Amino acid sequence: MNYECCQQCGLTLQVDELKENTCRECCTNPPYFDATYCLDRYDGKLQSALHQLKYQRRLAYAHGLASTWNALLAKRLITTQADYLLPVPLSQEKLCARGFNQSWELARRISCDKRIRKNPHILKRHHSAQHQAQGNRAGRQIAIQDMFYINPQYQGQLESASVIVFDDVMTSGATLNEIARILKDNGASRVINWVLLRTLRPSQRSEYV
Repeated sequence: MNYECCQQCGLTLQVDELKENTCRECCTNPPYFDATYCLDRYDGKLQSALHQLKYQRRLAYAHGLASTWNALLAKRLITTQADYLLPVPLSQEKLCARGFNQSWELARRISCDKRIRKNPHILKRHHSAQHQAQGNRAGRQIAIQDMFYINPQYQGQLESASVIVFDDVMTSGATLNEIARILKDNGASRVINWVLLRTLRPSQRSEYV
């Protein structure tokens, strides 16, 4: 990305926020996660490719998107020290309907320190018929509450762990914040978000359409 972003949530900073490198929302209501790294904005050139992967089930696009990540961002993040890299999970119902988890298809192809263990089974998600993509921030936070849990098979393995969570799109941040809360409630010491595409503030989106 070629614009300044909040070091905690990845939101594009406004001029009066540049000095602190943190947006007003994160200063006022600090999230559970500790940092966010994004490849590009949602309304940029990669949006169409992600839609082909996600909604047209064209898995070949996962290779291209991951290759773009590796070419543009992987070197910057290669020194990131963590114990696990976990994709944002889909519910079992959604996984069966789509056939794959797009976040895992991307995460398993990106380059990172070989000591970081990639695992799609630790984080689990309950099924909800409610669609959240169009909800406002407060509504999404309520809808996502208690939606995630740790696979009992891995209970206790996150104690003092540093965890990277990979998501294809970060919108309000409610999903990643809830995941970070669950991870820290289960002993994780640090949670970092790696995100393919980050949406802009509502007031900024028209500038990039």
